Amino acid sequence: MNKFRNAAIEILKGAKQPLHSKEITRLALEKGILETDGATPENSMNTQIILDMRKKGKASDFIKTGPSTYAINQKKEALPEKKRLKEIEAEKEEEEKIKIETGFVGKAGEHLVCSELLFRGYNASIMSVDVGMDITATKDNKLFSIQVKTSNLNQYNSYVFDVRKVSFEKDHGGNVFYVFVLKGENQYNFLILPRIIMEQKVHEKAILEINSGKTYRVNIRMREGAIFLGNKLHEVSYFKNNWGVIK
Repeated sequence: MNKFRNAAIEILKGAKQPLHSKEITRLALEKGILETDGATPENSMNTQIILDMRKKGKASDFIKTGPSTYAINQKKEALPEKKRLKEIEAEKEEEEKIKIETGFVGKAGEHLVCSELLFRGYNASIMSVDVGMDITATKDNKLFSIQVKTSNLNQYNSYVFDVRKVSFEKDHGGNVFYVFVLKGENQYNFLILPRIIMEQKVHEKAILEINSGKTYRVNIRMREGAIFLGNKLHEVSYFKNNWGVIK
């Protein structure tokens, strides 16, 4: 199912009034209804709603009430069976395309982190099987397990990551670290958090549970050279590009 469309439906039903696509996107991201690594989710949201209206006409879940402003279609008509099945198939193809594109970005981040570790004298390799951690590394007879998350800067000047709760809570071998790759316009930055810091920030509610408690949402913001988790109460600048914490 189209995640942008589904998120828009849930937000608009809850709002019970027309909303601009930017506001729909903001609320969907804040509530954890929408998960995306895209740099411009509000553009994707507006495009998906428009496409839904064009394809389905009076059978769409949406009506337009103003420039980029939408409400729930209270007079929605049934979509003909043949067209409905075609729409389901098209949505599956679109979701698969998004999944593949996201996978490429994730793999690129893993290779980038692995390269940084090798340059710093770690014996590092990318895991061939998904067991919750992406990279294993050794140095000075110590074992490290590393999960890598990669994201582009979004329209709200922040980076959004989702960490599966089950992988976070699983007992991995060695010291566990989370490396968040922050992709800017012409450079990369890395936020390298030991597991103990992640646990602390979950307890402090700087990292929130979403998706019915199955996922942790990590929202990273950079302001005037400093870096924060969620808001300015949780500065983590010490861990920015600090590979020395992996020891």
